[in-house]
Amino acid sequence: MLRLSALYRFPLKSGIAEPLQQARFDGLGLAGDRRWMLVDEATGRFFTQRAMPQISQLSALWNAAGGLTLAAPGFQALDVAIPENSEATLRGVTIWRDTLRVPDAGDQAAQWLSEFMGRPTRMVHVPDERARWLPSGYGNIDDKVGFADGFPLLVIGQASLDDLSAKVGRPLEMLRFRPNLVIEGSEAFAEDTWKRIRIGDMEFRLLKGCSRCILTTIDPKTGERSPDREPMATLKTYRESEGEVWFGQNMVNDGPGTLDVGMTVTVLE
Repeated sequence: MLRLSALYRFPLKSGIAEPLQQARFDGLGLAGDRRWMLVDEATGRFFTQRAMPQISQLSALWNAAGGLTLAAPGFQALDVAIPENSEATLRGVTIWRDTLRVPDAGDQAAQWLSEFMGRPTRMVHVPDERARWLPSGYGNIDDKVGFADGFPLLVIGQASLDDLSAKVGRPLEMLRFRPNLVIEGSEAFAEDTWKRIRIGDMEFRLLKGCSRCILTTIDPKTGERSPDREPMATLKTYRESEGEVWFGQNMVNDGPGTLDVGMTVTVLE
């Protein structure tokens, strides 16, 4: 039997994960996931762990007031309110090939983050109405995504990670791959063959394999890169195709709903 074994939310793109026992889903995927992002103050270009692994040590979690709380070793925590979605707050930003105008979180957050990052940094928030469209050729005409790389959700089978860990020769953390949903009970890489699944009352469409990068070599606990370049080195030996290394599946949810860890998963197609 397939079951949902873990749920993760990443309020800030490339920031620390938030494990959940229950998660709500809306028009942009898992509610509150990757709705905030760090950008270069001068260019608006997005920052991630790929070039700046220290972001892996930045805690940015939703708080009871409805905003974000920033925390990091050696820094006093800072609460940041969701900025107004008005012309006065908008900042032009670039994420991959997309350019958009989204609300800036303000000078206090920028000063805190600039000190943490060691360079002039701004933080932005994406309201639902300013979200991006999915990459051309994928999904339906009304599917949208916040600040995730290209798709709202990422699912990985636990057996796939177990298979990779066995080949690498040591246990690997699932959070190296930053999934939203983890499913157990399937064979390794069974998720590659799924097109539609149901969990509880919700249905999901799996659209595209996830191409992996150097980010997977960063230890999520320490922010340090693996000196042996694992797990990418091993993945390239058996999960490389068309010049890309694949691990996990990008997907979208059909409509809103709520999931709980432990729910049964059914493969519909």
